[in-house]
Amino acid sequence: MSIPAIIAIDGPAASGKSTLGQRLANALGYLYFDTGVMYRAVTWAALQRGVAIGDEKAITELAESLEIDVYPPSQNDGRAYDVLADGQDITWEIRRADVDANVSPVSAYAGVRKLLTAQQRRIGLRGKVVMVGRDIGTVVLPEADLKIYLDASVEERARRRYEELCQRGQPAEYQKILDAMRQRDQIDSTRQVAPLCAAPDAIIVDSDHVNADQILEKVRALVDQHTS
Repeated sequence: MSIPAIIAIDGPAASGKSTLGQRLANALGYLYFDTGVMYRAVTWAALQRGVAIGDEKAITELAESLEIDVYPPSQNDGRAYDVLADGQDITWEIRRADVDANVSPVSAYAGVRKLLTAQQRRIGLRGKVVMVGRDIGTVVLPEADLKIYLDASVEERARRRYEELCQRGQPAEYQKILDAMRQRDQIDSTRQVAPLCAAPDAIIVDSDHVNADQILEKVRALVDQHTS
């Protein structure tokens, strides 16, 4: 058997998906693709063009007209990938505070999710990709060669997010983060469109009480098993 061409990593917020996905992609020489950047791209475009975030029809039409692409990083400025919208490099633009504040409702629109799922599949089917999200193995690329569901307790995930914010010098309260994360889990797991859940053939990896190096080692072993 050969190295899996498409690797899907799903899981709840702050389970360590992004860290694992980026490190695994680097180790394999693959594209690291965090599918959340596509929702950020649509949000950024809406803000740039004055499209009301609350107007689901207009946002969906924008998502349909916007061509989004993701490529390996072209610049050594800390980016993990290039994000392009209609050919424009918006890799850092989508990390602006106003995008952070508006991306959640955009990502919840059923029409937007359907349209971006098609764009995500287009990129993923090129192969040599590690795709990270919440519905990759179940909806976006159910034919992925290797599916990982990275899990952790909500308390552990809240602690990680709290420590991350503290390290950045940002104000943080653990209890508020924990409550918000529980609410996010509830929304993600019960939404009608692409609810968060492990694919039947996904391998569940528990990231509680293990560090990033240990998680990477576990998943590299799974890749090797798939290859042998």
